[in-house]
Amino acid sequence: MTTFRISEAAALLGVSSDTVRRWVDAGRLAAGRDEHGHRRVDGADLAAFARSQIETDGEGGRSSARNRFRGIVTEVIRDAVMAQVEIAAGPFRVVSLMSRQAADELGLEVGVVAVAVIKSTNVVVEIPGHERVASQV
Repeated sequence: MTTFRISEAAALLGVSSDTVRRWVDAGRLAAGRDEHGHRRVDGADLAAFARSQIETDGEGGRSSARNRFRGIVTEVIRDAVMAQVEIAAGPFRVVSLMSRQAADELGLEVGVVAVAVIKSTNVVVEIPGHERVASQV
């Protein structure tokens, strides 16, 4: 099973290491210790925590997201032909539909680190609380 150091978990969640330590100390995020006494977060636990943050944290700041989102796989739904893969990348939720074969070949499972690369001919940039769209490409 994949585990992450506190600093790795923080980078995946888009917060500081101190924030992750506080969440662990408060019991919001489970963590164990490795053979050296360092805290480690299980990949599946981190994915569940990231998913809960996505569902409850709908407020964002001013930003224009980049086209590469490094995050943790929080859900994979497969059928005979297709797979739906969800990635939590900091405060962002990215969902991709791909062939099941591609998902299998990439080894996509809950708790795995992945990068969502997005290419789009239409990008909308918004600032929360403003009525009009700032830019469309």
